[in-house]
Amino acid sequence: MPNVILGIGGGIAAYKAAEIARILMQRGARVRVVMTSAACEFIAPLTFATLTGQKVITSLFPAGGSGDNLASAVEHIAVARETDILLVAPATADIIGKFAHGLAGDFLSTTYLAFTGRVALAPAMNKEMWAHPAMQNNLTILRERGHQIIEPESGYLACGEVGAGRLADPERIVAALLAPAREQDLDGEHILISAGPTQEAIDPVRFISNRSSGKMGFALAEAAAARGAKVTLVAGPVHLATPEGVDRVDVQTAEEMREAIFEHLEPATVIIKSAAVADFRPALPATHKLKKSAMRLSLELDPTPDILNELGRRKGDRLLIGFAAETERLEEEARRKLETKNCDMIVANRVGSTGTGFDADDNEVLLVLRRGHPVAIPRAPKREIADLVLDHVLKLRLGGQAAAS
Repeated sequence: MPNVILGIGGGIAAYKAAEIARILMQRGARVRVVMTSAACEFIAPLTFATLTGQKVITSLFPAGGSGDNLASAVEHIAVARETDILLVAPATADIIGKFAHGLAGDFLSTTYLAFTGRVALAPAMNKEMWAHPAMQNNLTILRERGHQIIEPESGYLACGEVGAGRLADPERIVAALLAPAREQDLDGEHILISAGPTQEAIDPVRFISNRSSGKMGFALAEAAAARGAKVTLVAGPVHLATPEGVDRVDVQTAEEMREAIFEHLEPATVIIKSAAVADFRPALPATHKLKKSAMRLSLELDPTPDILNELGRRKGDRLLIGFAAETERLEEEARRKLETKNCDMIVANRVGSTGTGFDADDNEVLLVLRRGHPVAIPRAPKREIADLVLDHVLKLRLGGQAAAS
């Protein structure tokens, strides 16, 4: 496993870096933490020294002055040379600007200039700062330099606003960082992916939906784009950042999702239908807010469009991958869905368990194919699961059935 410098910038998200360090250590990485002086205002260096068992570097110069330890004056060179990956999380606007323009005034920025390995940054900041043209220009410079940008998520920010700029989930950061280098083995494929739930209105303020977070579909989109595919992602209402290199279409209802999928179907060579579309919608949504009363309220429900079934009839020579979320008889239900919907593979996962499935960072799935035994993929982060699923998609595309390993 790699030696990782974990650089920590000065922002409220600095506390999440402790979880990142812990997960990296669990994955077998050796972690050396470098903190800016501003980061030390948010979380104590002792936290990281305890987690990693390594000295935490917080200053370019020794505490006792230049005569205390002459070797420390070039310590950033030694640290840079003994490390495989430089990860900065959170990467503040200040750090991103310094890296983009080669400014070196602290240990982290001087280490960056001496570092020749892989660089990854996970930004975190206010939504206006994130959207500012200067910030986006700096990110473009770093991307063109070959650095990995782990996009921030949308959600509630420390400033009290809601929008893009929240540090990506620690599990997602580590999964993206440690994902094995892949060849561009999906180059030439156009993959259409659906993700997340749908919302079907009861009245202007209430709706029917489900617990899907969209994390599995977004992980698939991120992995496919990283492997060279052109990716169109049709997303229900979720608070997730768009993966780099992915074209995203946002929808809300099952009907909107159906329209978007078929609008973008023509160029697709592979369809991955991972969205958890609501099965029913209110027959007559109220045009005004329904008032609460002591009387029982009955809703008349109509079925929503069966998008997967329609795709099965219209797929042509495209590969069609469906998902099945079940609470019992997992393989049996997945096999039934495979046959009735004319899919090439079903990715089945058991929901209702703690730590996997809906709204979790991990998953555990069973791949059911037309021929051969099902392939069980044990619990792992969804980003890792995504690459394993795509490995089997690639085998199907190349004309062979995925075999259990």
